[in-house]
Amino acid sequence: MRTGSKVGLAALAVVLVGGAAIYKFILYPEQATLDYSAGTGASPTLPPPNATMMPTVNIARVVGWQNGAKPTPAQGLAVTAFATGLTHPRWIVTLPNGDVLVAEANKPKTDDPSTGIADWVADKVKAAAGAGVPSPDKITLLRDKDGDGVAEERHDFMKGLHSPFGMALVGGDLYVANANALVKVPYQEGQTEITVTPEKVVDLPSGINHHWTKNVIASADGKRLFVTVGSNSNVGENGLDVEKGRAAIYVYDIASKDFHEYATGLRNPNGLALEPQSGALWTVVNERDEIGSDLVPDYITHVQEGAFYGWPWAYWGNNTDGRVQPPNPDKVSKSIAPDYAVGTHTASLGIAFSMNSSLPEAWKSGLFVAQHGSWNRRPKSGYRVIYVPFENGKPSGKPMDVLTGFLNADERAQGRPVGVTLDKSGALLVTDDVGKSVWRVTGAQGS
Repeated sequence: MRTGSKVGLAALAVVLVGGAAIYKFILYPEQATLDYSAGTGASPTLPPPNATMMPTVNIARVVGWQNGAKPTPAQGLAVTAFATGLTHPRWIVTLPNGDVLVAEANKPKTDDPSTGIADWVADKVKAAAGAGVPSPDKITLLRDKDGDGVAEERHDFMKGLHSPFGMALVGGDLYVANANALVKVPYQEGQTEITVTPEKVVDLPSGINHHWTKNVIASADGKRLFVTVGSNSNVGENGLDVEKGRAAIYVYDIASKDFHEYATGLRNPNGLALEPQSGALWTVVNERDEIGSDLVPDYITHVQEGAFYGWPWAYWGNNTDGRVQPPNPDKVSKSIAPDYAVGTHTASLGIAFSMNSSLPEAWKSGLFVAQHGSWNRRPKSGYRVIYVPFENGKPSGKPMDVLTGFLNADERAQGRPVGVTLDKSGALLVTDDVGKSVWRVTGAQGS
């Protein structure tokens, strides 16, 4: 998501009605000129940049799920609530015994000092979109003891964390990516509460911390950990010094404790997954904003060790972003294009490969992508879970909707998908932060 834009005071009018503040954004008429599908696939359409004095603001205000409403599954699929009543559930992992861990978290309050009117406006926008709640700073354990697809047990597994997000179990150690550090605790199968103080493994870049979400997964052999770190701004407008160590995926060697950048130039990488056939590391990245509703597509890509993916000087290969000062033609020339675009401003976050799922055959050879949804594109994009088919370890077709209906008929947000994973039975689990739920997707009866 975009933060840190240079927005003039005239961009915001504050009207007091009955003692309550109503924030009205003065909108410029910028809107997409291309269909959403133009920003998807291996060769997305990249029109000329359309820079505006202020960002497009098109918020989906949150209403939640009313009267038993739930997302709409694709034909041949069914969706039920695995758990409800959570507090801003973000990331999700399934443990070997079938227990499910959910990180309930939000942006750390003290890690992001204001940098002016731009950040103040951004905070108001995010609050309207449901992201203004205090961080619960905990991990909840959900247990479906009788195997009926509903978690009848709920335990406070870990408390007192610092905006936790990614989680990875390696042997008897559970690693948690806080906003400011990777930590670990000992774990025994079946355990429902961690009472020991987490041990810090390594500090993670924080500071201004516009993109606070840090994710972690283990390599296939369990010897290394991959950790994501997002940028501190949209395109370096806070100065490039505060971007040192940001916009990258790191690798941590558990035995040697070596920690270094694995790939760079990734504005805000979130989801991580290992492609089952090739073993390659894949990620999903939120790209930059403020050059129009048609730019720049968020993307999924396999991650090449040592590669540079462009941010902030370039996007989608060698397309120069002239807003970044000072320019760096050498970096632009070294920027490589990602594999597959998943739409502009979709805020795609969670990914999970489907090869081990129990879903119908049409959904068993690709990648699930949770799209949290735009707030700065007209018309809105994302607010759904999609499926990208794969063949021979690479995307091989058009994206398909898995879950929709997160926006109601009035374009208010009933929910916003974040994390995805498979449960022990192979069903797809989806966290929904403003909908306060975890949804479970299976094949429809008789499909």
